[in-house]
Amino acid sequence: MNDFTAIGRRRLLGTTAAGIAAATLPLGGALAQAKPLVVGFIYVGPRDDYGYNQAHAEGAAALKKMAGVKVLEEEKVPETVAVEKSMESMINLDGAALVFPTSFGYFEPHMLKMAAKFPKVQFRHCGGMWTSGKHPTNTGSYFGYIDECQYLNGVVAGHVSKTGKLGFIAAKPIPQVLRNINAFTLGAQSINPKVKTKVVWINTWFDPPKESDAAQSLINGHADVLLQNTDSSAVLQTAEKNGKFAFGWDSDMSAVAPKAHLASNVVHWGPYYVKAVKDVLDGTWKGNQRTIWGAKEGTTEVIKMNEAIPEAVRKKAEEAEAGLKAGTLSPFTGPLHDNTGKERLAKGQVAEQDWLDKVDFYVKGVEGKVPSGK
Repeated sequence: MNDFTAIGRRRLLGTTAAGIAAATLPLGGALAQAKPLVVGFIYVGPRDDYGYNQAHAEGAAALKKMAGVKVLEEEKVPETVAVEKSMESMINLDGAALVFPTSFGYFEPHMLKMAAKFPKVQFRHCGGMWTSGKHPTNTGSYFGYIDECQYLNGVVAGHVSKTGKLGFIAAKPIPQVLRNINAFTLGAQSINPKVKTKVVWINTWFDPPKESDAAQSLINGHADVLLQNTDSSAVLQTAEKNGKFAFGWDSDMSAVAPKAHLASNVVHWGPYYVKAVKDVLDGTWKGNQRTIWGAKEGTTEVIKMNEAIPEAVRKKAEEAEAGLKAGTLSPFTGPLHDNTGKERLAKGQVAEQDWLDKVDFYVKGVEGKVPSGK
């Protein structure tokens, strides 16, 4: 029986002797024992979505090659109390001692509630929302500088767009998403300062019909290059049906719509997962950590650029990517103004992490107002 066929029984939320023992396992070196370290992954969508969830599933696959590690996975878990049940059953029934809830809405209150209930189990959330001194010491977070990829995508879009109108399909108005919208726009403006970006919010991470409808509405409004901060390949497929262009998100989507596909921004989660698990097995895990890796660490990159893209455009994107890897280029460098004209970064000022964590605005060139709420 593989890990996925065991999903149903996790719903039982039993408290077997093995589960109780696992929930009280001491952290660190004591985990390097005869029994395997059980690591749980929870995905909000299908693990083969060609996007965000698939990227995490591919990262989790790297752990399956490690000795002394057992990987559990559960897919299509909504950002509701359902994820609490999934985490609790992974711990009580399967003995999970390290859990990775990978979706934004899993964090609060759900993961935090489970972390309080199981203080000797480690929880790591993907999203970068954990704060030292505020959240439990058995929790932490990890994320990628995905906005770096969107800047590169913007460079390509700025060259390719004939209308000067870009479309962005977004899930929720949080700093991480707003940074992607802004970085995409700034990258395009580095090529064509007159570029405008229109955003459609769908308030969900994975809903292909909604994503497709949003993409179509942007195309109807004359956007000819699209990007999405959602999890499926629906936007790319809609672009191809309309003879427009789009990008892959989080995983390689080049095979889905080869004519429309300009490039895919990908996130390689495997190295982080391997390091996190090794630290636990070796007893060097300090807990209470926040990790954010980007192009410099090889975590984020843009791949499979369409062969039809001119060499000059490709070279421009490669130069920008080299700057990101070297740390000499930041998507957010002043002078930077929002779309009301307010200065957000002074000339020569480079955004620090605290600034990035609080982005709540559109840069100049993005149309409309940021909606309230999450």
